[in-house]
Amino acid sequence: MPAITASMVAELRAKTDAPMMECKKALTEADGDMARAEEILRVKLGSKAGKAAARVTAEGVITAAVSGTVGAMVEVNCETDFVTKNDSFLAFAKAVATLIAERNPSDLAALSALPLSQDGFGPTVEDVRKGLIGKIGENMAIRRFKRYAGGGALASYLHGTRIGVIVEYTGDGVAAKDVAMHVAAMKPKALATSDVPADLIEVERRVAAEKAAESGKPAEIVAKMVDGSVAKFLKEVSLLNQTFVKNDKQTVEQMLKEKSTKVAGFSLYVVGEGIEKKVDDFAAEVAAQVAAAKAQ
Repeated sequence: MPAITASMVAELRAKTDAPMMECKKALTEADGDMARAEEILRVKLGSKAGKAAARVTAEGVITAAVSGTVGAMVEVNCETDFVTKNDSFLAFAKAVATLIAERNPSDLAALSALPLSQDGFGPTVEDVRKGLIGKIGENMAIRRFKRYAGGGALASYLHGTRIGVIVEYTGDGVAAKDVAMHVAAMKPKALATSDVPADLIEVERRVAAEKAAESGKPAEIVAKMVDGSVAKFLKEVSLLNQTFVKNDKQTVEQMLKEKSTKVAGFSLYVVGEGIEKKVDDFAAEVAAQVAAAKAQ
């Protein structure tokens, strides 16, 4: 069995808000598997153990560029929070978002090759990125982007520089903007219950089954408890079924119907989301991306 280090315990605590000793016990039971340890804590401690799961360790910014039915959102990462306030870094991120919207690159490699000049660096996005690394003294990388074009109207919302949302819709622009703000606050996983990823449902069903089994009730009752827990989860993570943040008497779907508005889809970016690494490892990831880019 792998050694359970203090840093592993601290990482699990940061994700779950669970007590240190409970985190250590869960990691020991899970043989050091972080994801499995989170499940064990959720079984033992209930929903509290999942409240901080969205916490991330990466630094960077989310920015967007939207004009009518064309828009884009991008995440650009760096090593420290200090650089996220640097004017050159912020200008670079904004310029990249605009390029994505206007030029429609197929992937990160195509984006890096697009023409861009800034702060005396160029003539491509990649050249500007490398130049800014030298000027600012910190590694940085374009991590991901999403582009919309040719569909419905777009509403965007940036919560500071760490959370970004784009909503594709038809109907009332104010209602769509409210939905974008709601998404930033409530972080739904999908538009409707039918869109929730199967792997998320499977994890929730497994946790619910373990909790229900501890009740000691008959198998048929346990099965109903599990189904009920999964159904509740699906409503909690699907946008249309969530309680609207501006009016707890109606769901988002009911609000949209009232405003004669339909949402076709949305994108939510949170800085560093999905980077399941210790704080010390993020700089290494960015450095690796930089090294790979220089080797090309």
